[in-house]
Amino acid sequence: MAKLKTPRKVMIVSESESFYQNIKCILPPSDFSPVFYANSGSDARRKLLDIPVDILIVDSPLSDEHGVMFAQHFADSNMGILLLVQSDLYDSTSSQVEEDGILTLPKPISPEMFYSAIRMLSAMTYRIQKMETEKKTLQEKMQDIRIVNKAKWVLIENKNMTEGEAHKHIEKLAMDRRRSRREIAEEIIEEYE
Repeated sequence: MAKLKTPRKVMIVSESESFYQNIKCILPPSDFSPVFYANSGSDARRKLLDIPVDILIVDSPLSDEHGVMFAQHFADSNMGILLLVQSDLYDSTSSQVEEDGILTLPKPISPEMFYSAIRMLSAMTYRIQKMETEKKTLQEKMQDIRIVNKAKWVLIENKNMTEGEAHKHIEKLAMDRRRSRREIAEEIIEEYE
């Protein structure tokens, strides 16, 4: 059974509302919804505090700041960023933001080319978000291991157990009480500290 994909939330930042309307028409609502609009960098910053998006489209220059610096400000987030610049600035801008993971396209652009770029950006954001989830899971597992190891050392120091005995003790308590090893380890640490 195929997994249903979640529509990508999009924010378009442009001083031109007609640009927003044109782009919104290109994006199928089944794949890209909702599509938000901000008419300036400051408007977008305010909205992005409350509205998390998957894809940020920046029509440079913006009315209140340069679109390049605005896009770079969000480069560390896990959203895909598409920066549209005048064709004479494309090469220099593209090389400037490439290492930030920002996709750059020259203006004017055909609807077909734009749609292809958005599809690539969407695929990239799916992959980034999947990696972020895996990273968080691994970090949680590492933290669990650290806490269990700390509890083992507490048992070794306070109950004169070997490391193997401490490990088995924590495992047995977890099974008997139907709780995670981490919860048992936290209780042991709390009891002796």
